[in-house]
Amino acid sequence: MRMHNADETCGIAQAAVVLGDWWNVLVLREIARGHVRFDALAAEIGLSRNVLTERLGRLVARGVLRRSLYQRRPVRYEYLLTDAGAALLPLLVAMQDWGDRWVLGDGSLTATAEADGAEHARVHALVGTRLPDDLELPGTQQVPPVSPEARATVLFTYPGTGIDWGEPSIPGTAGCTLENRLFRDAWPEFRRAGVDVRGISTQLAYEQEEFAKAEDLPFPLLSDAAHQLAAALRLPVFRGAGRLRHKRLILVVDAERAVRHALFPVVDIPHAVAESLRLAVG
Repeated sequence: MRMHNADETCGIAQAAVVLGDWWNVLVLREIARGHVRFDALAAEIGLSRNVLTERLGRLVARGVLRRSLYQRRPVRYEYLLTDAGAALLPLLVAMQDWGDRWVLGDGSLTATAEADGAEHARVHALVGTRLPDDLELPGTQQVPPVSPEARATVLFTYPGTGIDWGEPSIPGTAGCTLENRLFRDAWPEFRRAGVDVRGISTQLAYEQEEFAKAEDLPFPLLSDAAHQLAAALRLPVFRGAGRLRHKRLILVVDAERAVRHALFPVVDIPHAVAESLRLAVG
């Protein structure tokens, strides 16, 4: 791509060269979601095979993707994010936030959602989909996001604990500490039912560690600060207190990493905690 000389030292312009066009962005979106094989990418995006081959080749050449052989006869490759590609995930999530708020929404800053909105539809469409096999998140305990031994795993995302949200308050941000405490108090019931629990926010692992110790949480908190989970599931986020934050939702996931139930938006937190246990054992 030819650029004006003034763009040679502009990071925005150089990033635009790598991303190229909206097809490249959609390819990256789908690979982040776990659709890493050619046929899956073609089916999800709707690109012709020739155009998709050309786009994948460009992204590999730019160092954003790498090819990994998974079959020899015939030769087949998976397309995986490099470190440079993974570093684009916050950009994808920020684009989603902007689109949800300013294109699909009315511009309001909120940590919740309308029941008839795009975010609501997207979250509930997760039922039946799987979390990518290679998805791992750091946290207060070194555990996978989904327990392979448990009857089910309840994943609850929340904006963050111990944060001054400022004024005016952002709808839906209150209740993060309450939610963690309610899951803590109900932990014996979850364990008797063979259900694991994971709390997830975009706070850093050390911030979560301090909170978990102060509250004596028996379940792990996982950090999605790199936005791997948000990008993989296209989870709704908002920007608050200088960081992209998860909106509050609950997913019930089986041992095969498939989403079986989704609760969103979560407004009545005590009811949602009890409902997640009911759905997990149902």
